[in-house]
Amino acid sequence: MQFQLRLHLCLLLIGYAIAQPHIIFILADDLGFNDVGFRGSAQIPTPNIDALAYSGLILNRYYVNPICTPSRSALMTAKYPIHTGMQHTVLYAAEPRGLPLNLKILPQYLNDLGYTSHIAGKWHLGHWKRVYTPLYRGFSSHVGYWSGHQDYSDHSAVEHGQWGLDMRNGTELAYDLHGQYTTDVITQHSLNVIAKHNSTKGPLFLYVAHAAVHSGNPYNPLPAKDDIVRRLGTIQDYKRRKYAALVTAMDDSVGRIVEQLRKSRMLENSIIIFSTDNGGAAEGFNSNFASNYPLRGVKNTLWEGGVRGAGLVWSAQLSNRPRVADQTMHIVDWLPTLLEAAGGEAALAQLNNAQLDGMSVWQALLKNEVSPRKSVLHNIDDVWGSAALSVGDWKLVKGTNYNGSWDGWYGPAGTRNPRDYDWYLVAKSPTGQALQQLKVLPKTADMMRAREAANVICKDAKLKDAPNISCNPLKAPCLFNIREDPCEQRNQADVFPKVLELMLKELQLINSTAVPPSNKPDDPLGYPRFWNYTWTNFGDYVDTNDCI
Repeated sequence: MQFQLRLHLCLLLIGYAIAQPHIIFILADDLGFNDVGFRGSAQIPTPNIDALAYSGLILNRYYVNPICTPSRSALMTAKYPIHTGMQHTVLYAAEPRGLPLNLKILPQYLNDLGYTSHIAGKWHLGHWKRVYTPLYRGFSSHVGYWSGHQDYSDHSAVEHGQWGLDMRNGTELAYDLHGQYTTDVITQHSLNVIAKHNSTKGPLFLYVAHAAVHSGNPYNPLPAKDDIVRRLGTIQDYKRRKYAALVTAMDDSVGRIVEQLRKSRMLENSIIIFSTDNGGAAEGFNSNFASNYPLRGVKNTLWEGGVRGAGLVWSAQLSNRPRVADQTMHIVDWLPTLLEAAGGEAALAQLNNAQLDGMSVWQALLKNEVSPRKSVLHNIDDVWGSAALSVGDWKLVKGTNYNGSWDGWYGPAGTRNPRDYDWYLVAKSPTGQALQQLKVLPKTADMMRAREAANVICKDAKLKDAPNISCNPLKAPCLFNIREDPCEQRNQADVFPKVLELMLKELQLINSTAVPPSNKPDDPLGYPRFWNYTWTNFGDYVDTNDCI
């Protein structure tokens, strides 16, 4: 409390040229690299997301963790998952664990700077006891769900053969939202938060964690709106079309949020981040139909298709925009980056003794300078025997998941001809209209150049039959020059053995700092059938050491 008061006094004495920015962080779930227009696809219309990208920064060397819970823990804590015990798979709804309570997380840091924090959507960082849930971890409101996925209409989640409702308003079950489309529920809460926010009392942090485009339950894996599916009739494959409808609904949500920021006169003083949490789940993976083309791998693999994220940042504060930003960045960097954006160097003083892995790249993004990040730990999972590390342009892949069955290149490539991209939609979208009113939407020619610069092209890229170039990470570590070979087609381990040796030593050194994975078996006491068929904070009501 004393630190908070001193910090506020310092900020008042120094004075801001502009007010502290509102921060809107929009996180997509399982979005493929090839599923947004600003990355070269002309198949799925994403005009609102694209408008932000073309008028802001397209994050070209941006990485996330390969799967949901690890990425969200990294975002919230600025720690690699190996340092929080969250590195192995996801957190299941009946597991008696959560993100460690001794860790201060992003909304709590921002609240210390005078922010009010809200979350709409997916949590997935623990709920077996109430203290692990959003309202006890810095958020003032939450409308959404605690587990990892749900049906977009009935809001139930099926896990390990168990079925139960998972939709909350705060800590209370939201039975009244039954039948309302999850993307719309998340959007409406976001709009309500923005509309009710009083900027004179401080800035807003809004975390919009979409269910889209994660698959639903087995009985309805691609829960798309029928009217949007009809609009996308040019996509021939019906499952891909339904997946595209999930993306389109999320894009519509982005447009409504940006328009509400404009109406509330908050847009010009907002930082908007759009990011995926991990790579897309390609056809057949989790019953989904994403595309990471032309990148290798899928969700929950350490190939670029699993960890290179589609991401952007928009802010009127950013200079030299629009541009394709080549600064290396990891999702673990957002916490210190946003703290510096919110409160300058004084705010970063909070982190001096926190032993974080994240680092602020705000100045690098702001001024188009070299990123302070020189390496990225993609993950180490000693349970499955997989690890990956990037240092500079080099990437080491040691071991792999699923016994290598998802180590290939997967489409669909879809329509990528620039002539098929509809620029009219960008300008006429709600986001495009809002940005035009601020006079920050670039001319079409400039947007075309940005889109071309952000397009990853691999000359030798094929799909499932692409050659491995003697690379089998289950037998020996693989080494790639990612800048020259972003699609990981040419293993350089035999050509640069010294580089390989140094990177293996660095990986071993990093692994020596890891804490054990915190995963626990499902506790049957958490099964919904004991709680009126709802997923709940069962640890508050029973002794989980007892047996049933």
